[in-house]
Amino acid sequence: MGKKLYESELMVLQAKLVDMQAWVQATGARVVVIFEGRDAAGKGSTIKRVSEYLNPRVTRIVALPTPSERDKTRWYFQRYVPHLPAAGEIVLMDRSWYNRAGVEHVMGYCTSTEYHRFLHQTPIFERMLVEDGIILIKYWFSVSDVEQERRFRDRADDPMRRWKLSPNDVLSITKWEDYSRAKDTMFVHTDIPEAKWWEVDNEDKRRGRINTIAHLLSQVPYETVEREDVIVPPRPASGGYERPPRDFTSHVPDYAKDVEKRHRAERIDASKSKRGREKEAAKIADREQAADEKQSGSSKD
Repeated sequence: MGKKLYESELMVLQAKLVDMQAWVQATGARVVVIFEGRDAAGKGSTIKRVSEYLNPRVTRIVALPTPSERDKTRWYFQRYVPHLPAAGEIVLMDRSWYNRAGVEHVMGYCTSTEYHRFLHQTPIFERMLVEDGIILIKYWFSVSDVEQERRFRDRADDPMRRWKLSPNDVLSITKWEDYSRAKDTMFVHTDIPEAKWWEVDNEDKRRGRINTIAHLLSQVPYETVEREDVIVPPRPASGGYERPPRDFTSHVPDYAKDVEKRHRAERIDASKSKRGREKEAAKIADREQAADEKQSGSSKD
């Protein structure tokens, strides 16, 4: 998908997400959106586009760390329950309780008994959420093995994104088929009518983001909420307030000014260097022309 078309359609969809959020607030609806999938499948970047213009006090991103030793002694779903939404809230889960069906099972972080208990309890747990009025939407982001490896290598070479790679992420390359089997089994047990799995083809991230947001909007029965106009009042006349001298407070240094100064100096140096190269090139051309003329004169003699 072309960048210009993608950015144009994304802005339209993000405006609709703002309308959806207003409806959630006005009606007291509760929405949970689960983002699952393979490592480097594009879950995080999609969540970023979904939440970009939403109110973080209304729409929360939940990405839990590795469970503590205490967490491991509790009912598995217990650590997730406190993060479920109250009235008028949206929760975007960057991975979720489905860790147990994926990484925990494949990497041996849970026992066979815990794994099979999870597969049995999850449909019951999710039906309870839906019966209580929560709108539960589950996405699985799919990507090919070739594209996953390419994204891994891009992250490894990019110091700004290298933090996204963990030892488990890299090992997932060697356990591709194990994760595939785990995903298939998970779908068999947890793809229920009350909370279906929706698979997103995210080989092309731009296309995947557009498809996900458009589908998300179709799954929430929102309506446009009329919002009161915000009127900015005129500023009243001064009441005699005088600001204390600036020297009385500490200020952040003007780093931007130093950047601008350095940038101007670099441009001047580059310009001088360019003129120097042009002069040197002109001298070389003159010498070559003189040599050619001399050689031509010698040939005539």
